[in-house]
Amino acid sequence: MDIRDHHALSTGLAPLPDGRQVQLAVVGLGDLSVESGRLGACDPFAYLYDPVVLPVPPGRHPVFVTVADVSEAQDGSHRREAYLSVVFSEAASTVVEPAPNEGGAPEDGLAWGVGVDAGTVGFVDADAIDRCMPGDGSDWYSDVFDTGGDDGWFAQMDADSPYPAGTANIPLPLAADGENVVLSRSGWGDGFFPLLRTLAADGMVTAIHIDLLVVGAPEEETAEEETAGPDEATPVAQEPEPAAPGTSEGWLRRLFGGSGRTS
Repeated sequence: MDIRDHHALSTGLAPLPDGRQVQLAVVGLGDLSVESGRLGACDPFAYLYDPVVLPVPPGRHPVFVTVADVSEAQDGSHRREAYLSVVFSEAASTVVEPAPNEGGAPEDGLAWGVGVDAGTVGFVDADAIDRCMPGDGSDWYSDVFDTGGDDGWFAQMDADSPYPAGTANIPLPLAADGENVVLSRSGWGDGFFPLLRTLAADGMVTAIHIDLLVVGAPEEETAEEETAGPDEATPVAQEPEPAAPGTSEGWLRRLFGGSGRTS
C-alpha cells in the first residue's frame, strides 16, 4: 500500500474514484481514553458489544475526522467523512499498511475492517464497554442511544456543537475515569471499511485509521476479480460478523429499514 494513496489527516487535494480532485479538511474531535491499550473500532449503534480490537499505546489520544468536500463546485455544500483517525504520534508517517488486530496481521493483500449497519463508526476502549455501559436489563437503544433528550447519542451526533453535526465525543454512561466513545458518520453510509495504520520511518505507529472509502483512485480490476463469483473471497478480511443475538443482521438496520443513520 503506497503512502501516497493515503489521505487521512491531510488538508490538501485528494482524488475521488471518478477522477475528480476534491479538497480535504481535518476536524479535531477531542481525546479518546484507551487506558487498557485495547482500541475498539466498530459501528457503535449496531456492534458496540463486539468491536474489532487492536493493540495500541495505552493513554489518552486525539481523534480526528478527515472530511472531503465532494460538491461539484467545491464550495463546501456537500461534505463526506473520509477517515476517522486516532493519533499516537506527531511524527511524519512514511508507511501505511493494514492494521493488525489482537490476533495479528491479516493475510497479504487483505485488511481487517469495521462492518457498519447504522451509518456510523467509532473508537472506544474495548475494556471500558462492559464496565461503563449499562448491564443486563438495560435497553441501550432507548436508555442510551435515543433517550428523547439532549443526552442521547443520536441527539449529540445531530447537534452542531461542541463538534460538527455528524460527530460526537461522549462519556460512556457509567464512566468513572473519563471513559468515552468518539463517533463519526461513515462517509456514504453502510458497508465494510478497512482498518489501516501508519508508521514513522523508525517503525513507530503514528495512527490507526478507519478508511471510509470516500477518496482514493479506483484500483484496477484484474481478470480474476472481474470473473469472481458472488461467494468468492473479497479483498477485505472480515472478522466473524457480530450479529445481534438470534438475528442474521444488525437490529438497527432492521429498525430503520436498512437506511441506518446516513444523511
